[in-house]
Amino acid sequence: MAPRDPEELEAAGAPARAEIAADTTVGPVHLTVSDLERSLGYYRDSVGLMLVDEGAGRAELGAGENVLLVLVEDPDARPAPRHTGLYHFALLVPRRVDLARWLAHAAHDRVALTGLSDHFVSEALYLSDPDGHGIEIYWDRPREVWEGQVDARMTTLPLDVEDLIGELGDPRSDRASELPARTVMGHVHFKVAAVPDTIAFYHDLLGFAVMAQLGPQAVFLSAGGYHHHIGANTWESAGASPPPPGSAALRLATIVFQSPAARDALLARVEAGGHDIAPTDLGPTIQDPSGNVLALACRAP
Repeated sequence: MAPRDPEELEAAGAPARAEIAADTTVGPVHLTVSDLERSLGYYRDSVGLMLVDEGAGRAELGAGENVLLVLVEDPDARPAPRHTGLYHFALLVPRRVDLARWLAHAAHDRVALTGLSDHFVSEALYLSDPDGHGIEIYWDRPREVWEGQVDARMTTLPLDVEDLIGELGDPRSDRASELPARTVMGHVHFKVAAVPDTIAFYHDLLGFAVMAQLGPQAVFLSAGGYHHHIGANTWESAGASPPPPGSAALRLATIVFQSPAARDALLARVEAGGHDIAPTDLGPTIQDPSGNVLALACRAP
């Protein structure tokens, strides 16, 4: 049996205090896959993303105009489950009915799910791609329902599937195999070696607020009071090293700033903290203490 997602456990809170710009979000996630055509078929037919661009051994997928996922092929790549890296990336759909329509599609087309959860702040469906990369598809309850209560209320109950499907007139026909155009990357959840080091990096250095913590097992952090943009857990990876080169694993996740000034402020803290900053075509990149790579991007004007 697969281990339970740490988001499916009750969380104890910590003060929500952040220095990072409140309008910071997360952006595209880049993954290594072993068979690009197989992965494209899965993400288009099962998940419902659209192909945006494709080149030699590389493809971009998204919803509407948003690029959400970048896949890079390495035919020799194999999963690295007992290392740090990606736990799941989370696609946020705009409305509850969108989640219901996707679930009706999953039931009709027999898309295998690994979990269905009610987190109070959100309702979520979990699945896994052919290389074992974790995926969440979710919608948020209105912010006024949970704002200021994340530490006390973010938990897990069984998803009321009947109530969710009740959003639809006829689930047999009112289903959607394509994610809606306003789908965004809601959060990214990492496997890390140690939670205290993770908090020191994401909270103390980068300035994300700690919204909830499961002792030494997991932590949830955000900008602007969101329930979480970053999740991190040691469920499968306590004390682990990053995946070896050539693994089917996370290449990088993207942190998106709304202005160059906001990104520059963070880069100044990173540099002052003695951390390496690597220039790339995607923007400057940094690594967390578990080796997870973050590209620091600015929103296009």
